[in-house]
Amino acid sequence: MPEEVFSQHHLLLNLRDQPHRVENWRDGVHRDFLFAPGEIVVTPAGVRSGWRWHSRSRVIVVTLEPDRLRRFAEHEVGVLLTETQLQNRPQFSDPDLCEAGALLRDALEGDDPGSSVVYESLARIFLVKLIRRYSDRLDEVTEHASRFASKEYRRVLAFIERNYGSDIGVEDLAREAGLSSSHFSRLFKRSLGQSPHQFLMKYRVERAAEMLVRRPDRPLAQVALDAGFSDQAHFSRTFKRFAGATPTRYRAART
Repeated sequence: MPEEVFSQHHLLLNLRDQPHRVENWRDGVHRDFLFAPGEIVVTPAGVRSGWRWHSRSRVIVVTLEPDRLRRFAEHEVGVLLTETQLQNRPQFSDPDLCEAGALLRDALEGDDPGSSVVYESLARIFLVKLIRRYSDRLDEVTEHASRFASKEYRRVLAFIERNYGSDIGVEDLAREAGLSSSHFSRLFKRSLGQSPHQFLMKYRVERAAEMLVRRPDRPLAQVALDAGFSDQAHFSRTFKRFAGATPTRYRAART
């Protein structure tokens, strides 16, 4: 049985209305099971896996890039994922999530003028359900007092969303989290792998990138100020460091 290792998570959503036999090899461990209607099997990124299907199946395969899933969880759901992400939920029954996957497939296959908008909305719904129900969250496996937990993260993120265009300091973010500046900085970096300042700069670059594309006529100096940078030179240096291109090149490639 050929086995493969992928850099993305693979979710197999079973849409068949009858259970059917499946064999799966996962990092050398063999499972022989009935894949029931509405069940989902997760093969996390980096896991060696092989399959043998004993009858014709009807499965949707959803692939998720771990780093993008982490960013979506942080920015859109306000949840900090552990490095294991989905590894502790190898198989579960969730007809509702399977139905959400089927709607996502239908939107992807549609050629209506608004199908891309519908697809994006359904994709967000699917991911939010997946993260809230099955992800391995940082605050569920660590001591609250020793870690920067999701509820503190949500407060800090909401503050950044409201004020990223203004002059924000680490002490402002620490105040939102209810921590001293030094303790906050230490816990933030330990939890997210980057300093509060790096996170804020990256957030501003992401918002600036959206402005560059959405408003191609807006001067770079104005985009810089709206995104919270002190001047255009600072904006250009920071943008290139995070995005890999100058704002001018980035905009030209996308408009």
